[in-house]
Amino acid sequence: MRNGIELIAEERQRQLEKEAWTPDHDSNHNCEELVHAAKCYATAAIANSYSKRNITYTGYRPGEEAPNAWPWEKRWWKPSADPIRNLVKAGALIAAEIDRLQNNKS
Repeated sequence: MRNGIELIAEERQRQLEKEAWTPDHDSNHNCEELVHAAKCYATAAIANSYSKRNITYTGYRPGEEAPNAWPWEKRWWKPSADPIRNLVKAGALIAAEIDRLQNNKS
């Protein structure tokens, strides 16, 4: 079984190779979009883990319209019913934001 770091690194690699979300592409997201997207996926992890607590998280479950905080087109919002998968996506987006910030320092 892969650990969290491995899962996040694998997802980031998938984003680069399959989605073509390269550092050049990410450099255009200079209004905290990557962080807001990561926050949405982290919230989706909570929404799909703790639904028994009577907490409402409208827009954070599969099949629901994207939440207002989602920074991109609604069609790109793809939460999972699996909290781990949502956290992996959040982690990969955070890694992308860290890379973007580091690249901007150069």
